[in-house]
Amino acid sequence: MSAQPETLRSRRSLARNEARIALLFVGPWIVGFGVFLFYPLVASIYYSFCDYSVLRSPVWIGMQNYADLVRDDVFWTSLKNTLIYAMMALPLGMLVAISLAMLLNAKVKGLAVYRTIFFLPSLVPTIPLAVLWLWVFNGEHGILNYVLQLLHLPTPNWLGDPAWSKPALALLAIWGAGNSMVIYLAGLQDVPVDLYEAADLDGAGWWSKTRNVTLPMLSPVILFNLIMGIIGALQVFAEPYVMFPGGSPARSTYFYTMYLFDNAFRYHKMGYACAMGWIMFVIILLLTMLALRLSERHVYYQGS
Repeated sequence: MSAQPETLRSRRSLARNEARIALLFVGPWIVGFGVFLFYPLVASIYYSFCDYSVLRSPVWIGMQNYADLVRDDVFWTSLKNTLIYAMMALPLGMLVAISLAMLLNAKVKGLAVYRTIFFLPSLVPTIPLAVLWLWVFNGEHGILNYVLQLLHLPTPNWLGDPAWSKPALALLAIWGAGNSMVIYLAGLQDVPVDLYEAADLDGAGWWSKTRNVTLPMLSPVILFNLIMGIIGALQVFAEPYVMFPGGSPARSTYFYTMYLFDNAFRYHKMGYACAMGWIMFVIILLLTMLALRLSERHVYYQGS
């Protein structure tokens, strides 16, 4: 009978040792999470209710920052610019990515080479990319207007005309479509072949197979890229900040994150910027929930 308590004690001791070893391994991540994510997250909630310039101690002012944002014309301008850009860039980028994935899924020779070629542009660092496209979009000497001129098409002033500045940035979504393309291509290769064979027996054309087989089977991947695209488009910052300083021309490219950055680090209104950050969080959360709600009727999961 005395062996059983001894066995229980040894098992408990072994479990405690395993727990200590586990905590030792996971400890650096916990410290990093707490210092670099959890604390800034909680602090930003508090600072959003404060008058805080970083250089002085925060002063509690309640909902004043949020009330000031409602009356801030620049806030509404930046939000409108961001939403308009997202409505242009997101569908364009998704359409190009899906089209490229479907082309590469057609059993072409050298698939790995083409996949690499289309994916490489998405690996270019953001700042060099913005400088490159400054040259491409140059109204007088840019390569894009040179090609349009050869085709006898209008040559817009991409960088200086408010009507063309946001479409110019939306075209950059094509440049980074390779990242989504690889995900779509992986989803396409998981579509059961027998569905296409059944469609062929029924005499379905390529468009009918695309609409009734490919897109429904690809719908979970489309939903994932849609949500990631919403988050990315609403947080666009580096390209417009480099290509269009101050949101020029006429603040047509002054996006939400640019105004948030200026409030935090140029005007030293950190509390105001924190309030903007949480408003953006709520907007992204609502749009994500809307996408998930609308997807209930249109997203098909195998086995469901």
